[in-house]
Amino acid sequence: MAINHTLLLKEVTFGTSRSGGAGGQHVNKVESRVSLYWPIRSSKVCSLDEQQRLLDKLANRLNKEGVLQLDASDTRSQLTNKGLVIERFIHLVERALKQDKKRIATRIPKSQVLDRLDRKKKNAQKKSMRGKIDWD
Repeated sequence: MAINHTLLLKEVTFGTSRSGGAGGQHVNKVESRVSLYWPIRSSKVCSLDEQQRLLDKLANRLNKEGVLQLDASDTRSQLTNKGLVIERFIHLVERALKQDKKRIATRIPKSQVLDRLDRKKKNAQKKSMRGKIDWD
């Protein structure tokens, strides 16, 4: 399920704040941390089924209102942090919407089961021969 990234990015809002880390006194003046907010329930890009899947898979990343919030404060540049948070957001949404493959149960052939049991029996005999000999 491919989602149009440009339409998706029109639904998000950005906020900035001061971030910690390297930068000295510059850190105290510049808002270089970028936060991305996306209200999943009011999304027009995703269908109801996709919205529910996102709410389930990203439940631990959502706030009480069902808004996904991602932050980036890796660099001292606000523009670079914005690019990073957008990249993380798109990757996260695509991963959450990707459907897992159903596992197909396989059956072990009877010959392999018998071979394994035969190996176990021979191994048990070999180990029992290592014990102490009773001369009585």
